[in-house]
Amino acid sequence: MLVIPAIDIRNGKCVRLFKGDFAQETVFSDKPEEVAVKWQEAGARMIHLVDLDGAVEKKPMNLETIERILHAVNISVELGGGIRSMENIEDVLKMGVDRVILGSVAVKNPALVEEACKRYKERIVVGIDAKKGVVAVDGWGVSGDVTAGALAKKMVKVGVQTFIYTDISRDGTLSGVNVEETAALAKSSGANVIASGGVHSIEDIRRLKAFGKMGICGVIVGKSIYTEMLDLREAIEFAAKEG
Repeated sequence: MLVIPAIDIRNGKCVRLFKGDFAQETVFSDKPEEVAVKWQEAGARMIHLVDLDGAVEKKPMNLETIERILHAVNISVELGGGIRSMENIEDVLKMGVDRVILGSVAVKNPALVEEACKRYKERIVVGIDAKKGVVAVDGWGVSGDVTAGALAKKMVKVGVQTFIYTDISRDGTLSGVNVEETAALAKSSGANVIASGGVHSIEDIRRLKAFGKMGICGVIVGKSIYTEMLDLREAIEFAAKEG
């Protein structure tokens, strides 16, 4: 199972939010590229980037910062936040991003997701952010009026192979990952699912690994590694062990 460190970018800085609330922001670094190098040196094979300003403005906003990160590391990078068109997708892939995460657009414009999957296949990932099982869009501030399970099934039909599932109510809280809902989504969709939101300790990694055969293929870690409650290197090594 892959452990993927997150770097959330707002105003060019590496930040963490509490339950997706922009009013509850903690700045961890003015130089996200240095954070990326730190996570690479800890053994990360992929970095999860989120353009928080892009998610709100509905278009990529931190491209200069993202480009510096791409030049600073030589591991895979996935990016989400504000990517709403084929032009956006093509632009960030040309920059060197390995995987594009489509979020709100999966609810609002599924035809775009289908076109992107046909063109770029496994390089397209859909992020499903949910509150009490209902998808949230536009920087998590609006209900998408569809359940996570229903959206996943719809996206699988248009070619999506991998989902990132975030329980917003747990994101940034260190309250423990929602293993049950993540596993249920993997089982019902038949796709690969990466867990996100609330990861606190090695115990979360252990619980997620138990569902690996069901389709949970990775976990995104954020606040826990920034506050040093979870050691990234230790988590990566534990996740890589068989059994």
